[in-house]
Amino acid sequence: MLRKTEQREAIRRVFQENHDPLSVQDVLDKAQQDVPRLGIATVYRTLKALVDEGWLKVVELPGDTSRYERTGKGHHHHFSCNKCERVFDLEGCLPGIDTLLPPGFLLQSHEFFLYGVCADCAA
Repeated sequence: MLRKTEQREAIRRVFQENHDPLSVQDVLDKAQQDVPRLGIATVYRTLKALVDEGWLKVVELPGDTSRYERTGKGHHHHFSCNKCERVFDLEGCLPGIDTLLPPGFLLQSHEFFLYGVCADCAA
């Protein structure tokens, strides 16, 4: 368990206030609003510790840097904006996804990443 420090509490608050997956730089930028002297090394150490204790999980997007999000959200997918590079949670799942499998195949898990332009960038 992490020792409570101002820096670590600021990083936790970032995830409590933001529900979409965040990059290390996103976390640093947001947490520095509360703790201006926060460094990138502290962010990396804290993220690793929060993943190790099961409070956060890593979101791996193909061809992109790792993102982090709170655990316990349930099954969902992600949308990545090609302009602003933000990543958004997409609730729910496509019904009948297992019908895409060849005969005899057994689906155990899946992940979809959708790419495009978010509403803010499209406006």
